[in-house]
Amino acid sequence: MNRFSGVNVLITGGGSGIGQATVRRLVNEGAAVYAVDRNQKGLAETVELSRGPGRLETAVVDVTDEDQVIATVAAAAEELGGIEVLINVAGIQRTTPIETLSMTDMRELFEVNTIGTALFCREALRHLPDGVGVIVNVASSAADHGNPYMSAYAASKGAVLALSKTLAAELVGRGIRVVPVSPGNTVTPLTAAVTPGDLDFSYFGRVRSLLGNAQPEQIAAAIVFAASSDASYLTGAELRVDGGSHT
Repeated sequence: MNRFSGVNVLITGGGSGIGQATVRRLVNEGAAVYAVDRNQKGLAETVELSRGPGRLETAVVDVTDEDQVIATVAAAAEELGGIEVLINVAGIQRTTPIETLSMTDMRELFEVNTIGTALFCREALRHLPDGVGVIVNVASSAADHGNPYMSAYAASKGAVLALSKTLAAELVGRGIRVVPVSPGNTVTPLTAAVTPGDLDFSYFGRVRSLLGNAQPEQIAAAIVFAASSDASYLTGAELRVDGGSHT
């Protein structure tokens, strides 16, 4: 399929996991992609793995740095010749009981997951064309389903979900769609870094999907669908991709 032939896409978090899988899918479907991440090695790997009729440009960017974000979005629009789609994947995770939650960690979670997403939305909207522009923000099933030890992460992703729904209502008059995609547990470097330690993780085993953990490519397929013209009547509604684990 070449659903994205002639479509310019700016994506954050393109250096690993879901972001990397999404970039690969987009390039394979013909998109011109500008992928950013703070991990240069990860971006180089994404370039190596991406195959297809599309093209790929990359840049090392800290999504929490407002000046960098402003410059990056402008550079992407210049390099690609415009931006039709913004996909916010960049995110971090912390797992800890509330009693030991560091406010430094909480601030970092909101800086990356929420403020970084909001910054890219704000800047990209200067370029997204009315009638066809699309924003896809990656939230999480944790945003509206309680998971132990993830209070700060869940709060930051809940804010992404609320931001996305509000923007969808705000931008409907311009014909710009905004879709929050909420993955369940997915096998990525982000989740692989989470270790139980002394914490009781038995809860997660009880709510684990019978389909098993998702692979990044499965989440990427949903993101790319949400960004495509196939989803032209989808906006403001959360797209849950959790294998039915929280049904």
